[in-house]
Amino acid sequence: MAKKREPVQKKSVSSAPATPSPAPTPTPSASPPFNPLRQVMWGRPGFLIRRLTQIGQAIFFDLCKSESITPLQVGMLTALSMNPWLDQKAIGRELALDRTTTAEVLKRLGDKGLVETRVNPDDRRSRLSVITKQGLRLINDLQESIARSQELLLEPLTPEERAVFMKLLTQLVDAHEKMNTRE
Repeated sequence: MAKKREPVQKKSVSSAPATPSPAPTPTPSASPPFNPLRQVMWGRPGFLIRRLTQIGQAIFFDLCKSESITPLQVGMLTALSMNPWLDQKAIGRELALDRTTTAEVLKRLGDKGLVETRVNPDDRRSRLSVITKQGLRLINDLQESIARSQELLLEPLTPEERAVFMKLLTQLVDAHEKMNTRE
């Protein structure tokens, strides 16, 4: 993200002696003072990705005004709204979640009445899940806020930068997923 530069003020030529001016009041667009830790941390992609995730979640919670649903739960409800009666393995695969996390999120959604889970008649060891009418209502009610949260997350970027950013994110995730499936 490019930082805005403060306009350079031209010095006026005056015969009066120069007097020290008070320290400038920091403005939001002013560069922060040099911070060695920040320089190190901001050179680490993992740190920046985690920080951006935190920012995105904060925007989500602010706009969705719901402490009872998380972005991960919304993702699972979205997956189930598009693919009803998925088993836990398929849900985990679609959302890149481990088995334990998938089971915990499904349980929480089930406890809220947003997902229904049944034993798979073809394989009694697995469970199939579907979004309920209440879950569909919630997802539909949240669509505008979810879309706006995504817009706000990328708002500091120009439309061209957003396209490049999304392309590069997709490229990174795709490449790493392909490497992990070869192992």
